[in-house]
Amino acid sequence: MVEMHEMVPGKRFDRYHELGQHVFGEKLGLYIVVPQQLMVQVGTCIAYMITGGHSMQKVHDTLCTNCPAFRSSWWIVIFAAFNFLLCHLPNFNSISAVSFSACVMSILYSTIAWGASLGRGVQSGVSYAIKANSPADAAFNFFTSLGDIAFAYAGHSVALEIQATIPSTPEKPSKGPMWKGVIWAYIGVFICYFPVALLGYYVFGNSVADNVLVGLEHPRWLIVVANIFVVIHVVGGYQVYAMAVFDILETFLVVKLKFPPSSLLRFVTRTLFVVLTMMVAIIIPFFSSLLGFLGGFAFAPASYFLPCVMWLKLYKPKPFSLSWTVNWACIVLGVLLMTLSPIGALRNIILSAKDYKFFS
Repeated sequence: MVEMHEMVPGKRFDRYHELGQHVFGEKLGLYIVVPQQLMVQVGTCIAYMITGGHSMQKVHDTLCTNCPAFRSSWWIVIFAAFNFLLCHLPNFNSISAVSFSACVMSILYSTIAWGASLGRGVQSGVSYAIKANSPADAAFNFFTSLGDIAFAYAGHSVALEIQATIPSTPEKPSKGPMWKGVIWAYIGVFICYFPVALLGYYVFGNSVADNVLVGLEHPRWLIVVANIFVVIHVVGGYQVYAMAVFDILETFLVVKLKFPPSSLLRFVTRTLFVVLTMMVAIIIPFFSSLLGFLGGFAFAPASYFLPCVMWLKLYKPKPFSLSWTVNWACIVLGVLLMTLSPIGALRNIILSAKDYKFFS
């Protein structure tokens, strides 16, 4: 995607759907790319709503053990209030400080998560056996976990929008600094996720919580700080993904529906979006299963195989060359991921929903 951003001399594909339109045609490109991109970004915002609310609840419960318990839905509403304020910033450049803060927070809370897990040590009774009642359970859980992993790479859906903020000249094209950013982003993913996954499972075994920090209790001050870092991170992440949605919605309202561009239009559109993601997060707070479903159904096309299809269609590499083989391998794996992961996640959501009470 970085390489395709300026593949046409004198033109920049500053939006994912613009690249799709160039590859598949004006109408078909919109129909293929925009629904997938919206599902990724809206789904991520919903997941961040759930994460932010649960982390705020953890901070409250840790600091105030004798206080009356608040419903999870209330904490999601409180988290949404922060996003009501920030969502009215005008564009990607205006949220650079928020995005940078989110990046730093993710590294810090991840380090705290694996460090505190290691400090806690393995307790007696920890089991590493497969947590399933039957082979079918094991298979469905495996499918869900594939979607969880896919969720980690949702940023591909806004890669072109981010690259659009980088100045570009023929002598110094934007792909140079963008490539550096991508490499550092993957290093950050590795630093954040792998130690947490390995050490979290080592300490807690198959009883590890969806959010490792939720399962930790001591030292209290460190767990509180880490969860505050999580809240800051997901506030920033929410804004990054929401900004691309705002651009699509506002462009559609102005260009297609002929609404006059105004501050009121921006205020109403963005506020309604935050309300929508908040309500869905309250209704479906099944964090892990939601990640698995979205990771497979929505993220796999946008992140894993649509860019490969575009690359093959544009560059037409020689059959069975390295480029051709790698891209086709990614397409096949992406289609399998899109097919299998939602099955397991949807099953887990249905099982969890049987005993769930709305707005609890």
